[in-house]
Amino acid sequence: MLNKTAIAGAIAAVSLVPLSQAHADTYAVDIEGQHAFIQFKISHLGFSYILGSFEDFDGEFFYDPDDLEASSIDMEVQVNSLNSNHAERDRHILDEDFLHASEYPTATFTSTDFEPTDDNSGVLSGELTLRGETQRFEMPVTLMGEGEDPWGDYRAGFEGSTELTLADYGIDMSSFPEVMHTLELYVTFEGVRQ
Repeated sequence: MLNKTAIAGAIAAVSLVPLSQAHADTYAVDIEGQHAFIQFKISHLGFSYILGSFEDFDGEFFYDPDDLEASSIDMEVQVNSLNSNHAERDRHILDEDFLHASEYPTATFTSTDFEPTDDNSGVLSGELTLRGETQRFEMPVTLMGEGEDPWGDYRAGFEGSTELTLADYGIDMSSFPEVMHTLELYVTFEGVRQ
């Protein structure tokens, strides 16, 4: 059930916008090579953790090394792609009590601003829409590296993590222990310059 929160996180996570140095350009998130991941971690009753991911998403980002504040990103996640390695639990998380995927099949993140903290990191802000609820979302992100790959493409890779409060997205966790009311979202991905 906690996984529903993951979705939100996932979307947000995907929002890992640019923070670096190279070319002012648009980058497509490399989903074909499976070099992008949206993952989540949530407590299970305070005894252990549930780990999962969203496996179907797409997006692109823009960044200018000479104007990092102009960085931006747009992402869309297919909620039904939730995978917590337990089919029955996944179905429960996707039902109307949690993510309500039949009514809200996609989650989206659109950045509104980026505040650099140094040449390789910053805080990405924007609007995350999950389960029909739109909230301001912030995620610290870090540039992992950039440059030409062996096939002649130019890539840039980022990672970031943050905490999501499920109630902010209409997910009622009041019948669960407080430790389950939030979810840790981790995102990492490579973008290929277009």
